Amino acid sequence: MRRMSVLSPVQIKEANAHLAAVHLRVTELERRLEAAERTVREQAERLMGKDRELQAAIRELTLRKDREMVDVQEKLQDCEGTVQRLQTVMKEKDSVIAQLRHRSQLLDKITRSRPLLDNLLSYMAEAERSQSVHISHLDSHPGFPDLHAHSLLSGTNGLMNTCPSDRNFSVSEDDMEEPGQDDAIFGTTV
Repeated sequence: MRRMSVLSPVQIKEANAHLAAVHLRVTELERRLEAAERTVREQAERLMGKDRELQAAIRELTLRKDREMVDVQEKLQDCEGTVQRLQTVMKEKDSVIAQLRHRSQLLDKITRSRPLLDNLLSYMAEAERSQSVHISHLDSHPGFPDLHAHSLLSGTNGLMNTCPSDRNFSVSEDDMEEPGQDDAIFGTTV
């Protein structure tokens, strides 16, 4: 049987120094590990805090976006209503413009026909004057031949009938309107 060798005091001292160094190294590593774990925890807590802040910011952005979408939809509906009202106004104005254009064309036609109407009225007035002269002349000469009386009573060139109330033209409702009404319709006097 072999006897265990006895360690010398130098070896024991070296072993103790080595153990102390190992113990110091383990203590140092444990301290570093705790520091690293603390750093990781702190970083994790900071990351979790940032994550909570980001989630809150995302919720706020989502709420703001939803509010803005509601505002935009309301403004869009208002704009659509405004567009519809403007289209209705435009249609009404187009109708008024068409009526005014028609009246303007009528006024142009009336203006171009004015000399003819003036001549016609002048002839009619002359015919009425000559008719009244001839009728009074017939009354003073009862023995005047019938054929000649008939031609005198009928006016010159067949323009007038015997009776002033029995003329060859008809009076329409437009002709019966007030004289100033045409001025109001066309905006001018003829």
